[in-house]
Amino acid sequence: MSKNTVYLIANGDLRASANQKCEREQLAMEAKLRRALSKEGWKVVRAHGFRKDVGHSFIDSQKYGMEVFRRIPADAPLIVAEAVWQYSHHILHGLSTHKGPILTVANWSGIWPGLVGMLNLNGSLTKAGVRFSSLWSEDFTDAKFLGGLRAWLRTGKVVHPIPHVRPLGRAKLPAAALRAGERWGAAFRERKAIMGVFDEGCMGMYNAIIPDELLHPTGVFKERLSQSTLYAKMLTVKDAEAKAALRWLLRKGMRFAWGRNERTELTRRQTLEQLKMYIAAVRLADEFGCATVGIQYQQGLKDLTPASDLVEGLLNNRERPPVFHASTGEELFAGEALPHFNEVDECAGLDGLVTYGLWKELGYEPENTLHDLRWGRHYRGKSGKRELDAYVWVFLISGAAPPAHFIKGFRGTVSERQPPMYFRLGGGTVKGVSKPGWIVWSRVFVEGGRLRMDTGIGEVVELPKAETEERWRLSTPQWPIMHVVLPGIDRDQMMARHKSNHIQVAYAPGKAAAVKALAAKAGAMRALGIDVAVCGSL
Repeated sequence: MSKNTVYLIANGDLRASANQKCEREQLAMEAKLRRALSKEGWKVVRAHGFRKDVGHSFIDSQKYGMEVFRRIPADAPLIVAEAVWQYSHHILHGLSTHKGPILTVANWSGIWPGLVGMLNLNGSLTKAGVRFSSLWSEDFTDAKFLGGLRAWLRTGKVVHPIPHVRPLGRAKLPAAALRAGERWGAAFRERKAIMGVFDEGCMGMYNAIIPDELLHPTGVFKERLSQSTLYAKMLTVKDAEAKAALRWLLRKGMRFAWGRNERTELTRRQTLEQLKMYIAAVRLADEFGCATVGIQYQQGLKDLTPASDLVEGLLNNRERPPVFHASTGEELFAGEALPHFNEVDECAGLDGLVTYGLWKELGYEPENTLHDLRWGRHYRGKSGKRELDAYVWVFLISGAAPPAHFIKGFRGTVSERQPPMYFRLGGGTVKGVSKPGWIVWSRVFVEGGRLRMDTGIGEVVELPKAETEERWRLSTPQWPIMHVVLPGIDRDQMMARHKSNHIQVAYAPGKAAAVKALAAKAGAMRALGIDVAVCGSL
């Protein structure tokens, strides 16, 4: 190996269809990165190539990842280049034992979600205690990226300033709300609660698994359930029950973009299958005493039944089709949501359960959900009746957002077919535009063997229909969207600090109420033994 040689790997999806569709964009991104490295006098060795048998050149399994890492010198500078969603466990094994400097690099695009994949990988590396640096860029020619690249090539690390982050003790928060949150948290821990986990470790999200020894001190304990149990329970749900749930949704004004082609369109049959899953999930949660549940879906269940997203969005909503006990006829969780954590992200599950209970205590709308920190760009123009000049993030998730978050509620909600490259058997989303207002955002994560949480406030803003439609077109138009301004946090600060592709959100009835809720939540989490940092301005 020559002195100025860097190795490059491209991690991908488990699903060949996704990797094949993203191959061209990944190679285009790598070409830009190669040019930047070449100008600095460095040679790039791609550690793996195109394979005819799968039709792409991504690392697509842990097995293949191990083969690739056997060919990489242990002390070589290593770049993980991402223009796509990736399964972190394909390469986590190699990165955790690699002795050379590691740089994760992402594109900046809504359509090709490399930045989302990189954030998931970064969160996994953080939990694993692996040292790494990160960079991101739109075209890999900007001064900030090139300066960071030179620093990494020279020293093996890139340091991003994060002045927006401060420990809870240094944040000026309403003291009464903080104390009230601590009292609520102590009571929550004493009561204890069960987290239902339908198969752990979705899509290699090592960062989304809370070790039991860290979870138990919070008062939450896992009930490990199998997705085969969920599927078996679906088979016991009667057709009439699913049809009744559908009639309920139609009466509420929810729309379904049905077609006839099962391969490419959402069909009524797919929706009814999803509603059987919804009913089955509620019944299993009641049977096992779960206060929150998470469905993995992406492995295993995706080969048996349509997507779980309609299920997840309904579970996260207090107003939802009633589900009755199969024997007694009693309505289960009447008038309540059953908080669901998308992709069995247990960090989001703990966060969502605490938020739901605490928001009820505060008298606020308790519906909450995670989103992907998907993408963003600066916006200047009309926002309702005012002018807005700010960086506006696209928060987007595959369908788990509750209709209570959307403009017009159920009447502003439509279910559209999930993209076939990810969801072969179809299934619909819970799609809408999130209503303007103030939110508290947060992320629970594991670092240094401890549970931690970053939190801040955000403003959900209204954008013109044309801007919203373009942002959907530049991401995933079938998914629910939230337009968010994060006060006191710029794009690069957020990327440098955030430890996941996921971010939890809950509404408050105004800015002052959001600050109060943040204080209460910070106090509650501290009472559960979680280290809290407050981010941005309040």
